[in-house]
Amino acid sequence: MAVEFSKAADALNRAAQLSGGAGMEARDTPAPGQFAEMVKQVAENAIEAGEQAEKMSAAAIQDKAELTEVVTAITNAEVTLQTVVAVRDRIITAYQQILRMPI
Repeated sequence: MAVEFSKAADALNRAAQLSGGAGMEARDTPAPGQFAEMVKQVAENAIEAGEQAEKMSAAAIQDKAELTEVVTAITNAEVTLQTVVAVRDRIITAYQQILRMPI
């Protein structure tokens, strides 16, 4: 027994309207540029963490910073860099999967 997609979608939409939920109609889309802005902000934060680690290392050489502060700054920069690399890898994987999709 084959059911047409349009009939199934209509039935889902009617059921959703009766229950007050969302059916299969179009959803609100995010504002254009949100993803690019988020990626830009993450990159800026990563650069800032690296610069802070460099400043703390230079201050430690001049005996102006505690060792714990230097280690904390360097660890923060390292974790931030690992996060950026992980996100980059996920984006590349998603892009490759999109390219492999049949048209």
